[in-house]
Parts: sequence; C-alpha cells; structure tokens
Amino acid sequence: MSDFMLPDIGEGIVECEVVEWRVAEGDRIEEDQPIVEVMTDKALVEITATEAGVVTKLYVDQGQIAKVHAPLYAYQAEGESKPASDQNDTESAPQATPSPAADQTAVESQVTAAAPVDDQTDAGSDHELAHKRVPASPAVRRLVRENQLTLSHIPGSGKDGRVLKEDVLAYLEQPSASPPQSDASMVQVSSEAPKVEPLRGMRAVMAKRMVESASTIPHFHYGEEIDVTALLALRERLKPLADAQGERLTLMPFFMKAMALAVAEEPIVNAQLNAAGNELHYYPQCNIGMAVDSKAGLMVPNVKNVDRLTLLEIAREVGRLTTSARDGRVDQADLKGGTISISNIGALGGTYAAPIINAPEAAIVAIGKTQWLPRFDEQGAVQRRAIMTITWAGDHRFIDGGTIARFCNAWKGFLEAPETMLLHLG
Repeated sequence: MSDFMLPDIGEGIVECEVVEWRVAEGDRIEEDQPIVEVMTDKALVEITATEAGVVTKLYVDQGQIAKVHAPLYAYQAEGESKPASDQNDTESAPQATPSPAADQTAVESQVTAAAPVDDQTDAGSDHELAHKRVPASPAVRRLVRENQLTLSHIPGSGKDGRVLKEDVLAYLEQPSASPPQSDASMVQVSSEAPKVEPLRGMRAVMAKRMVESASTIPHFHYGEEIDVTALLALRERLKPLADAQGERLTLMPFFMKAMALAVAEEPIVNAQLNAAGNELHYYPQCNIGMAVDSKAGLMVPNVKNVDRLTLLEIAREVGRLTTSARDGRVDQADLKGGTISISNIGALGGTYAAPIINAPEAAIVAIGKTQWLPRFDEQGAVQRRAIMTITWAGDHRFIDGGTIARFCNAWKGFLEAPETMLLHLG
C-alpha cells in the first residue's frame, strides 16, 4: 500500500481543513479523479488522485485538520500485490477471501441494497455507506439530517447526481417527504446543547482581518443618496448589446468605471499607508475589489486596471470573479493587489451599512438597495425616482471629510449623468 501525502498548496500554508471526502474506504479510484476538497485560509482546493487504485484508509476525518506533507489517505495501486502479512492472514483464515474485484462488487451490491431501506428502518452500516456515497456538500447533508430524510432517496440534479440544496427543498415540498410531527413535539423546548463549529478557513481569516482593521484604522463614515434613474435606463438600453456578446450587464461595471474616473480627481483615495505609517503609496492603477458572500466565507476579489477596461471587459471580469468566489475557488492573484473596494449589500436587501475597510486599502463603499421614492424636481413637482443609498468608510489617518465628500460627489456625478463618462474615456 502507498500513502498519499498532502502536497504543498503554496502561499506558506501548512495545514487545511478537510471539507468533503469524495470517496470512501474500499472505493476504486482513477488517475486525476477528485478525491477530497480541503479548505485553506485562502480558498477551497480540490485534491485529485495521482494514480489509479483502491482506497484502503482515510487518515483525516471530514471537518478535521490535515497537515501539509502528512498522510492524507492510503491506497493500493493497480497491479500492486498485497503485503505478506495480509497474505498470511488470508491463508490462516477459515474461509477463502474474495479477490479485490469481488470485494468491489460486494461493496457496490451493499450500496444498491441499502438505498431503498425505509426511513423508519434501522439500516445499519449498509445504510450509512449508501448515505456517504451520495455526492452532496456538508451543508446539504446537515439539512437532510435536520429533516430526518435519507440522502439516497433524494434525486440529485447536480453533476454526477450530486444532491443540491434545491433538490432537498423540492423533496420536502412533496406531501410524503416531511416526517410527521405531533402537536406535543411542536411546543417542546429543545434541551440539546448548542452546536460547536471551529472557526477555520476564510472565516477565520475574515475574523482576524476585520478585528485588525477596526482596531487599528480610525474609520470615517460618509453617507449619501444617488439618483440612478438615468443609469437604470441606460443599462436597459445597453443590455441587449451586451447579451449579444454573451455578457451579463449589471450595475456593478458602471459603479466601478465611475469610481475609477473619480479616483483620477482624488487619487489619495486610491493610496495606501505603509506599515510604519510614515509613507503614502499612490497606485497608478485602480484595482477595485467587490465583496462576495461565498460558501467559504467573505471574499473580496478585485478587477484589475478598471481605469483601462471597457464596460464589457469589466462585466466579463465581474461575472468570472463572482462565479469563482461563490464556488470558493478564487485564484490567489485575484485576491491580491486591491486598491479600493465595493460592498453591494443592497443585492441582499439592505438599505444602509457601515462597512469596515479592507486593509491596507484606504476606502470602501457599501451600496444599499435601490428604491423608487418621491422626489421634487427643479420646478417643485413630485417625480418617481430610483434612489440608491451609499455609505463610504475612509481611513481617517490621511483621508479627511472634505476629501471623501469631493470624491463621492465626483462619483455621484458620473452615476447620475452616466453619459458624462464618455468625455473621459480613452
């Protein structure tokens, strides 16, 4: 047998959390087959098999920490003979042991037999094996357990039959899916102890960085309303053109492009203070980060060189980074080098927020949801306008109220009259 050592993932990472095993002991594996997903403090990483064989042992349980260069799992490679001790044990056994191929067939038959077992029946180890072999994320498995369901009974719509959260919710909507509950059980107060979950991966990094930012950087907050009625109309006119080129045009590319133009008027907002606190570094490029609520925790990938990109190029990058972040698979280069950030809390329904700066950057803006509200025009008549609330946070060590106000006014001007951006495009 051979041990598979957890490889060096890079970035100085020495350990990671095992998120999900894709295989179980006794499974036959092929070269390059996904074996396990691990979570570092940077992103979710998929580990694949280096050669074909049969998994004989999993050294690290799901949810536990694996060390770099330490054994992750053991396997018997194809064509590799069993150790002599195993052969001796086989010869001394009172019954003949089937071949590896027969072992695999037996395991598969156990899984097939265990799948149709009813929820009310004690299926034993066969039922547990079938439950583990169905591909599903830890969150989906927890949802299945909380609703007293059997994972193997739920049709999976994901890749390779993977059961998704939507599949579980759809299954629960079926009349016979949800387990019956008595009136007494509905009013009983649970005496179970609270669930304890270690803070690891991206969430641990987020906790550390937010504490450092909030405790070491004096935050200055500045709020404003922006009338995006004209911007919404322009976006609607441009959407068919973007769709024809295969790009989804949201408001984010407009926010970013206008921000890059405003940075040209107030470059100190795009600067960063060095660690010693005695130098300001002004960056010629505008790399705008966007906060994404991913399954691995908060990530802030950034679009590089927004000042040089077209709206369509920005839209393409926004789509790519959003998809990667929500899957927890953002490249390290996409997380580095940000100079200013946007948190679009309004996408989830929030109206106001007081954001925390993504150090070492100097400023971040939280965008609230857009609401149709009555506003007076220049003649005093009431009109229906699309109003978006925003809140800036600036590093008050070198950004004062006047600077953030002038910068916000420039950004607001480009968004309220988006056609004026044409005058500044190269």
